[in-house]
Amino acid sequence: MGLVTTEIKLSNPKINLEPLVVECLVDSGALHLCIPETLAIQLKLEEHEKRPVTLANGSTHLVSYVGPIKIDWHNRISFAGAMVMGNQVLLGAIPMEDMDVMIHPATRTMIANPQHPNIPASVAMGEGK
Repeated sequence: MGLVTTEIKLSNPKINLEPLVVECLVDSGALHLCIPETLAIQLKLEEHEKRPVTLANGSTHLVSYVGPIKIDWHNRISFAGAMVMGNQVLLGAIPMEDMDVMIHPATRTMIANPQHPNIPASVAMGEGK
């Protein structure tokens, strides 16, 4: 399929800073939002803990887990924590699900879920009231 990238806005919802517009790699095979250390510093994100992360080659590293961070794409938002690692932003499955977006393989783009084109939706199993 090839690589999928898109522009997103990242901000710190706890303080009034200008959001940063960044190019990110969209990877539904990854779970979390990952950001470079420079972005964590620019957004003044608070480190909550160190977390072990296992890479594709099987090695495990401790990385900073920071947040909260607001992710904004075409007026679809998610609030998440982020792993501080790598040299580019990576948008994984957890924030993608929260924003109700998906990868369109033919165009190699991130799109709003066609079943919910105007507003993100979620599935929550339980008793409806």
